[in-house]
Amino acid sequence: MPSTPEIVRIEARPYVALRGKVTMDGIGAFAARLGEVVAWLAAREIAPNGAPFIKYDVVDMDAELVLETGFPVDDVHAGEGEIVTGVIPAGQYATLRHHGHPDGLLAANHDLQVWAAEQGLQWDADGDRWAARLEIYYSDPFEVPDLNEWETDLQFKLKD
Repeated sequence: MPSTPEIVRIEARPYVALRGKVTMDGIGAFAARLGEVVAWLAAREIAPNGAPFIKYDVVDMDAELVLETGFPVDDVHAGEGEIVTGVIPAGQYATLRHHGHPDGLLAANHDLQVWAAEQGLQWDADGDRWAARLEIYYSDPFEVPDLNEWETDLQFKLKD
């Protein structure tokens, strides 16, 4: 069940992630590859400093999505292969906390977008390309095995 949307100021966050192109039905399999990022970070003794996320760079639900799944880190690093690095930009974000199964995230995304339209807000996006559209997963599956109890934040960057 989603909470009430709000607008928050978020500082820039360096990150390391796995980048890929998937269709809507491939998001789960792509997200399951987060272990590759964990292994890459561990091999370089880089510690995540926050919860894992999926960053939606290009959202074309009828064709392909360009996604990054990874972790925020303290400093900018150099990636290699499918592992990329970057900085999630600072700015105002429309946010929504989703409590429940990840299957409910599509509806929560819709709710956040409807709310933003009602508020007259504009996304920092160019067509299907987003400056920052994130799902942040706070629940550790080992600690919270019941997916219906998961906590996930949606954070969509607003135009400056």
